[in-house]
Amino acid sequence: MWQEYPKQIRYVSFTKGNLLTLYKDDKMKVHLVGRPSIDWSAIEKFANHNKIEKYGHSSAESLCEVAGRTCYMSFEKPRPGGNSAYLKHILEVGHGSVLEHACWNFIIEGVSRSLTHELVRHRAGWSYSQLSQRYVDESDVKFICPKLVANDAYLQQTYNTAIAYIRDAYEKMAARLEELGHKRKICRQTARCVLPNATETKIFCTVNARALRNFFELRCNAGADTEIHALAEKMLKIMQKEAPNIFGDYTIDDEGCHTEYRKV
Repeated sequence: MWQEYPKQIRYVSFTKGNLLTLYKDDKMKVHLVGRPSIDWSAIEKFANHNKIEKYGHSSAESLCEVAGRTCYMSFEKPRPGGNSAYLKHILEVGHGSVLEHACWNFIIEGVSRSLTHELVRHRAGWSYSQLSQRYVDESDVKFICPKLVANDAYLQQTYNTAIAYIRDAYEKMAARLEELGHKRKICRQTARCVLPNATETKIFCTVNARALRNFFELRCNAGADTEIHALAEKMLKIMQKEAPNIFGDYTIDDEGCHTEYRKV
C-alpha cells in the first residue's frame, strides 16, 4: 500500500533488486576543492617595493586588488580601510574585469542532469568536466525527485513507477547489447537513451569571481528553477565565507539574493 513520505525527501535511488531507497534533501553537495594562491615575493619584485602591503582576507581577494593596482601602478598608495574598502570601490564603479583573475574549483554532486543542462549555459568564465554516461555504469543510477513531486503521494507514486521502468529498461538494454557482442562503452552509450533529466550526476567546475556574481544574480533568484536556485544559494554561502570582500555585499532571503552592485 502506498504511503506518503516526509516532505523533505526528494532523492530517489533504485538498487539492482529494484528496492526503493529514499534520501533526504541534503544530498546536493558542493565541495570547494581549489582556490587561488599568491606569490608575494614575485609581486614585490614587480612593484619594486620591498614593503608592499599584503592585501585581503584571502589570496583571491589579494589577487583582485593586485590586478586593479597594476592598472595604475598604485602599490604604494593603499586605500584607507584596506582590501575591503578597495574591493567595495571596485564593485561601486563596476570595474568587474579585475574580479576575473580570481578562480575557484568546485565538485558538485547529488544534482540532476536537468540542473547541469542549465548550469553549462554559463560559459564565460566557467569550465566543466562532467560524469560520463558512456563510461560509467548507471545500473545503480540515482534520480533527483522535485520537491513538488515528493510532497504529493500521488505524484510520488507516479514518479516512482516511471523511474522503476526506466531503470529496468536501462539494465535490460545494456545487458542485451553486451550479449550481442558490443563493447561496454557502446552498450552504455546506447542504453543511456532512456535515462531522464532526473538522473543524478556529478560535475567539476572552475569559475572566476565575476562569473560567479553573474551566476548568483541569475540563479539565486525567484524566477530560477528551484534546484539550480538551491545550488546557487549553497555556493553563495560558501563564497561569502571564502571571499567576504568580493561576495559579502549580497543578502539572501526566501526569494533569492540581492545586492546594490548588480552586473559588475
